Amino acid sequence: MPITVTARDLAARFEKLFGERPRIFRAPGRVNLIGEHTDYNDGFVMPAAVAFSTCVAIAGRSDRKLVIHSEEFPGNFEFDLDHLPAHRTGAWCDYLLGVANVLMQRGLKLPGANLLVHGEVPIGAGLSSSAAIEVASALALMSRGNFQLPLAEVAKLCRQAENTFVGARVGIMDQFVSCMGKAGHALLLDCRSLEFHLVPIPAGLRLVVCNTMVKHDLATGAYNTRREECEQGVRCFAQWNPAIRALRDVSVQMLDQHVHDLPATIGKRCSHVVRENQRTLDAARALTDGELDRVGELMRESHHSLRDLYEVSCRELDIMVEAAQGLSGFIGGRMTGGGFGGCTVNLVREENAEGFAKQIADSYKRQTAITPQVYLCTAEDGAGELS
Repeated sequence: MPITVTARDLAARFEKLFGERPRIFRAPGRVNLIGEHTDYNDGFVMPAAVAFSTCVAIAGRSDRKLVIHSEEFPGNFEFDLDHLPAHRTGAWCDYLLGVANVLMQRGLKLPGANLLVHGEVPIGAGLSSSAAIEVASALALMSRGNFQLPLAEVAKLCRQAENTFVGARVGIMDQFVSCMGKAGHALLLDCRSLEFHLVPIPAGLRLVVCNTMVKHDLATGAYNTRREECEQGVRCFAQWNPAIRALRDVSVQMLDQHVHDLPATIGKRCSHVVRENQRTLDAARALTDGELDRVGELMRESHHSLRDLYEVSCRELDIMVEAAQGLSGFIGGRMTGGGFGGCTVNLVREENAEGFAKQIADSYKRQTAITPQVYLCTAEDGAGELS
């Protein structure tokens, strides 16, 4: 599903608002095929950038103000660059402000600027709308300051902004794939070294993303709790092997040896992460080799583990996953994102994708009385400037 605003349209809106022509930068959202809650454990993930994007149009000002407008998000904002807020304000502009703060900490002499933000990544759906606005904003602000960084460094900068300014303890996956995505491919990313390999998505497959249209309130608190539980697990394993610095360092064999020595809940969390890392590596190999039945099996195992061991699924996600089973063209599916609502991701044969979308939407609505949104996606390129 491509972005619905063209660069020309957005430039015209900007010129009407601010009286001059802008430069425009785009960053995509993402869907994660497999590797959930592994990124902040220094593990492996396999996301793909999708065509839902955020665009940021920017032009200079003669004063020291940062003026931020959006046509989708509420509120228009004006800040003094010499006295930017040191902490989040609670508004959507925090993602942009956080990036500006981190850039200035790194020595960017940021001049005044007008910005118009156009966002099309569904909010709260687990498709990483926050990373898209961070990355597009970073590219836009750097263009004003003649400040250049490699895209992998932009990803780290944006993650830092979300961690330290917004206060969300996210891993690097979302920002990295928003920067580095490639059309027709997923990225197998090592979240510790940031080494990555492009994994071709076989021709004739579509990514069908199914939005449950629910997001339960406990998502943010439970996310931070899961991180703390993983850290507790690391401390336990480090008693048995001082080289353990993250759950990434725990092998399946070591897990099997000590899982019953852990508190029950900690053992479940660690079991998910350690085995999910292995599933992600196995899925990358299977996808590369065209072993689609194996990919589907691994996606199914991933969802069951997220449901039963990591306990971040919910009734609506489970219904959506089950509704896909047995539909024509279906290869595999699972919840994607942090959990407690949001989306599932499904690999579906292209010739069956539209029928699959209708059938799964009908089944989900019958069982929940909620009308879902279903998006037929392909893997897209990462961030850059629009001409």
